[in-house]
Amino acid sequence: MFNFSEHAGFTGLFFASFLSATLLPGGSEIVLVAMIEQYPERTWPAVAVATIGNTLGGAVSYLIGRLFPNRVPAKALERLRRYGIAALLFSWVPFVGDALCVGAGWLRFNPWLSIGAIALSKFARYVVVAGGWKLLTSNEVATLAFV
Repeated sequence: MFNFSEHAGFTGLFFASFLSATLLPGGSEIVLVAMIEQYPERTWPAVAVATIGNTLGGAVSYLIGRLFPNRVPAKALERLRRYGIAALLFSWVPFVGDALCVGAGWLRFNPWLSIGAIALSKFARYVVVAGGWKLLTSNEVATLAFV
């Protein structure tokens, strides 16, 4: 089904993960699944590469938010301000997560704690995607589907 080298797969996974964490649309989960399908023994390295790329993309969004002065209070950011860095645990959510990262930068949240929360969120998402794919494609689940 898929035919690409391991190096090309990891490179593509990194860039897809990075771009999908910025304000640009992307589908890093599909690339992760393709990588796992082609190289199942490399699942954990693939999850790590996707997490690193996605976290760095979130950090770029955070830095973009830092570039804008925060002199004028924005009502849209009140919830983010109220929940603080914990809100970044939802940075994995498509579209909303990107805005959370930018907002965290704009509100000048601690960069290290922010990146840590972003990384934890991204890692958890990719573990769920990888685990879900492995479960869906396992022989036990396939057998149960036809019983």
